[in-house]
Amino acid sequence: MKKLIIGLILIIILIILELLAFKTNITGNIIKYNQEDNKEIPDKYSYTKAICNSSNYCQDHEISCESNKITQIKPITGAVVQFDENWEDPRDEEQKDKLCG
Repeated sequence: MKKLIIGLILIIILIILELLAFKTNITGNIIKYNQEDNKEIPDKYSYTKAICNSSNYCQDHEISCESNKITQIKPITGAVVQFDENWEDPRDEEQKDKLCG
């Protein structure tokens, strides 16, 4: 009986260790980090961003990136706004123009 209990405990420990090994997600891939906030930058990602023209017409777009290059820019239907002629975009130039990377 004692051998059975020890055997079950060992099996449970091995199962727990195996589950923990799968959760660590060790891939051997290089991980890039944003220097400003030390957050991981994945190789493939997408996000939304408002792109405005010279008449202050702004539309949200879904921007897809891979290896710091744009792979796709899709306008989001209905996500538009027309600001008046005196409106100034509060984002700095880098925020407005930077899309990937």
